[in-house]
Amino acid sequence: MSTKFKYAATLSLAATFITTLLSTGGSHAAAQSINAPVAIAATFISQPVVQPLANAQQDAPADSSEADASSLAELVAETDIPATLSNELECLAGAVFFEAKSESLAGQLAVGRVIVARANSGRFPSSYCGVVYQPSQFSFIRGHAMPAINRESRAWQTAVRIAQIADDGLWKSPVEGAMFFHATHVSPRWGKTRMAKVDGHIFYR
Repeated sequence: MSTKFKYAATLSLAATFITTLLSTGGSHAAAQSINAPVAIAATFISQPVVQPLANAQQDAPADSSEADASSLAELVAETDIPATLSNELECLAGAVFFEAKSESLAGQLAVGRVIVARANSGRFPSSYCGVVYQPSQFSFIRGHAMPAINRESRAWQTAVRIAQIADDGLWKSPVEGAMFFHATHVSPRWGKTRMAKVDGHIFYR
């Protein structure tokens, strides 16, 4: 074998050995990079969890006993008259109209709130019409009917507004909780607890 051939063969063998050695090392490094656990730096940040508080006014139950108006007169002026009244509001407004249309707003509201209190008491009919048309309770009821009402009159419109306020409980009457009343010109022997006189009526529990 010639010297040149031996020299070439030696170089080829050496190159093959080096290539094999590098390939094995490369594979080993890749395996390490895949299988070896990788340390991940983590930083824990301690912060309080803050949740926005719910809007108390929005989430709180509506309190029907409160109104934005500063006076009953202002509340009456701000109260709209619906295009159509329910039968119940008709009965309530009719009682306010016939019993107290010539009295102050407080006196009208006091009458209306008595009817509301009766309907909610469990001791009287459970509807306004039932309370108003209950026999022998209101002198303006004749033959289970109310007299005709001038619905264009200011007195009727005020009575309707008062009825809505009484129904919604938007304003307390001066005798809140009263269940009975009579005109001041009569003196029935009821034996009930007297609360107060408001305009032309005396109210009782």
